[in-house]
Amino acid sequence: MSTRKIYLESLPRDEALSRLLRALDQAGWGPQREVIPTDEALGRITCEPVRARISAPHYDAAAVDGIAVKASDTFGATETAPRILTIGEQAFWVDTGDPLPPGCDAVIMVEHVNLLDDGHHQGARCEILAPVAPWQDVRQIGEDVVATEILLPEGHVIRPQDLGALLAAGILEVPVVRRPRVTFIPTGTEIVEPKADPAEGEIIEFNSRVILSLVREWGGEPVRHPIVRDDYDLIRRAVREAVARSDIVIVNAGSSAGSEDYTVHVLKELGQVLAHGVAVRPGKPVMLGLIDGKPFVGLPGYPVSTWLTADLFVKPLVFRAQGLPVPERETVRASLARRITSPMGVEEFVRVKLGRVGERLVATPISRGAAVITSLVRADGLLVVPADREGIGEGTEVTVELLRPLRDIQETVVVIGSHDTSLDLMGSWLRRKGGYYLSSAHVGSQGGLLALKRGEAHMAGVHLLDTDTGECNTSYVRKYLGRPALLVLLARREQGFIVPKGNPKGIGSFRDLARPDVRFVNRQRGAGTRLLLDFHLRQEGISPEQVQGYRWELFTHLNVAQAVKAGDADTGLGIRSAAQALDLDFVPVAWEEYELCIPAELEEHPGVQAVLSLLRDPEFLKAVEALGGYDCSDSGRIRRV
Repeated sequence: MSTRKIYLESLPRDEALSRLLRALDQAGWGPQREVIPTDEALGRITCEPVRARISAPHYDAAAVDGIAVKASDTFGATETAPRILTIGEQAFWVDTGDPLPPGCDAVIMVEHVNLLDDGHHQGARCEILAPVAPWQDVRQIGEDVVATEILLPEGHVIRPQDLGALLAAGILEVPVVRRPRVTFIPTGTEIVEPKADPAEGEIIEFNSRVILSLVREWGGEPVRHPIVRDDYDLIRRAVREAVARSDIVIVNAGSSAGSEDYTVHVLKELGQVLAHGVAVRPGKPVMLGLIDGKPFVGLPGYPVSTWLTADLFVKPLVFRAQGLPVPERETVRASLARRITSPMGVEEFVRVKLGRVGERLVATPISRGAAVITSLVRADGLLVVPADREGIGEGTEVTVELLRPLRDIQETVVVIGSHDTSLDLMGSWLRRKGGYYLSSAHVGSQGGLLALKRGEAHMAGVHLLDTDTGECNTSYVRKYLGRPALLVLLARREQGFIVPKGNPKGIGSFRDLARPDVRFVNRQRGAGTRLLLDFHLRQEGISPEQVQGYRWELFTHLNVAQAVKAGDADTGLGIRSAAQALDLDFVPVAWEEYELCIPAELEEHPGVQAVLSLLRDPEFLKAVEALGGYDCSDSGRIRRV
């Protein structure tokens, strides 16, 4: 059958969700009731008011150890005219929690009882020096709970203390909202179960684990269906089985318009398409529908698109099925570090890193690729570019939805600039030793200095060679930052050509980059490694046009190493540790100093001091050198510019 089809529409997000929710209301879909043992009810939601079966306490009980008495027998007692009571006749020994003997309505603490005879036996006498009031030190029937009173309201999330109250009130079973059963069906001929060594062309399936973990956090019951290859009949069978046993059905991938994108056709055959294509980015190919009165969601296959559209469209369903409002994320106001451009007519969700620099909270956009799952790992929050705007200007104050606690963000040291693999190591050690998080963004050495100038970072990683003076970094700091700063040596590191094992192309010098059989991968403009390359090309009289791949730019040394590892390039200029990390060979070119530039006014910042302390830690420096290609013998050295 021919299955190629363009999107039915590009609906605004709110309208698409409203269509689905209206259809579910008409179908009578909503919270379902079940009764479970109270012992198993932690975290569950009451579906109706819960009334006490018995009072607590259900008898008049002594609240202290002592003697139970009739209060009127103690009236008039004083130190000079005490009342004498006889055990077993007017006074009765009780322990805390004991029922009151018949005729008694008060308890006198043992500390306030003077024994006139030896022992507690029947007929012994005791002396009372002060009267007691009726019901003194007595827990009366219903003091805590009165039978039939409402103990928990409808829609209450049951907490540990609630379990105690329920059991005290004689409630051994509690009516709760049944957890919505959410089945996730991963589809795709190319996807495989997680393994350490996938073959070329195999893609590890992890979207189900991500989304079903969210479903569990949201209060649903997650069900993962085995992978279904791209086959119309197989997908249809899987969907029919899932609808029969689930409250919500998700199909992942196949929601777009390719020749093997079958999801919309399955939905049309089995149910009703309510939306196919929503004006959000990433995630436009999302699909919403109804099958047998139950919600069906087709999520795009790229992991960020999957996560975002699940958050936008599955999350409201899971909470609605529990009779709960969707919780809103905490938001903050932040200054945008650099301009964002965005297409008109599409609501774009941009992942950002956050950090407090001085009095400002700064939001730095990170990778916007729909396939980059690590961007969600690194992201601190999301900002939304409205559909009626083409972007947001640098320095604009924006609202950011937090994906991490604000406290963690407040304790973050922001590093923007040149990439170095030791920064990732520093992040782990800084958290362990100093209690701070490290946020690093790789925009090149010059970009880092400009970020410092704009007040967007605490420090910048720099390695900029001044080809006129032979100095490293100082002239650039004066030029781009323009105010006093510290240059702190992180390490000396070795730059060179990253090449495949055995160096099959025999690359040994910059002259080899001009060979027609050599494919090169470059770093981005403004990176110190790019400046080093340009310097040597000029010395050799080689123009950029002679280097095949000069315009292909990547942002980190590890990206360069990966391009070589994958066979997409024969070589790239980078640091030895990146080559060593991916088991590649390395042709050394030069040693250079990688420094952290810190504005002088931030020197006493606690996070900055934690970094400086780490650069004096022998254990950390030993770990850096173990990465390969580093000399930390002078790490922590400070130059003031």
